[in-house]
Amino acid sequence: MSGFKLPFTSLELLCLFFCLLTLSGITTGQDVRKVVEVGSDVILPCSLSNKQDITEAVFDWQKEAQKDQDQKEVFFYDAATHYNNGHTGQSEEFKGRVSHFDDQLNHGNASIIIRNTKMADSGNYTCAFLQLQIRQTFYIELVVGVTPKPVIRTLHATEYWLLLQCEVLGASPQPEVEWQDRDGNKLPAEEPHVSERGGSYDITLKITVKKTDLYHCVVEQEDIKHRVTSETFVYISEKVVEDSSTEVMIGWLSLGFILGVFSVLAVLALLVYKKWITIRCNNSLRQQGNGSDEENGPVQMKKGSCEDPSVLLPQSTEAS
Repeated sequence: MSGFKLPFTSLELLCLFFCLLTLSGITTGQDVRKVVEVGSDVILPCSLSNKQDITEAVFDWQKEAQKDQDQKEVFFYDAATHYNNGHTGQSEEFKGRVSHFDDQLNHGNASIIIRNTKMADSGNYTCAFLQLQIRQTFYIELVVGVTPKPVIRTLHATEYWLLLQCEVLGASPQPEVEWQDRDGNKLPAEEPHVSERGGSYDITLKITVKKTDLYHCVVEQEDIKHRVTSETFVYISEKVVEDSSTEVMIGWLSLGFILGVFSVLAVLALLVYKKWITIRCNNSLRQQGNGSDEENGPVQMKKGSCEDPSVLLPQSTEAS
């Protein structure tokens, strides 16, 4: 195989390919992607590079079949006869919304305009010149986007913080959603919850705020260069926050004092239990003066009382 040599050079093969394509009568135009917002008008381009007059030509616009839809007839032109002047066969959803540029036909321009675009218009379109010497087909992808205004709800509120939720329903294409403060700074929030149905997206994004400010939920779709926001004002009293801090500090001090007292008592109880210390009380009779009262006779103290306790002595001292 090392001695095998192709009969054509790379350049010759390329020329052969284009010659075969030309002989077949089919060429393809450059792919185009158009992204617009729902409800707007969009022009789908289709023009011959040599600007040949197509007034008497035939060109056909179709929307390619999708997984849940058949191929659609968008616009058909045949030597001044088309869907808008008696020609039949146009798909129902495009009736009354599609037109061409009649004054541009002599310059090879077969572009069309679709008015009041809908989400269902999204898809791949072809523009084919059927009776030219070299048949040409152009491919256009149309993306119709929708950006609904976000809805802000307060899910939970206390004196010190609020839990806010931003909800976006039916957006397409999938947008970026974020929380911002008054100055436009992006704020840390929870992970967004995203669900998809039929090419549209529902998104919820939650955030916990702890200070007074104007908060914005921002929805942005880069593809269609569209941005929409909702805002809400949150007021949290600074006095409430200060009082809360003071209460927390006092609470910790009180808890520390209580724990300290219990710790001392626990240590004393342990020492007594282990007989490392003992408490001695004078259980003998206690007399005042010489042990007698001139009028009432001897005076006795209650036996077993600890009114005259001895000092706390180690057990070894008591034993001696």
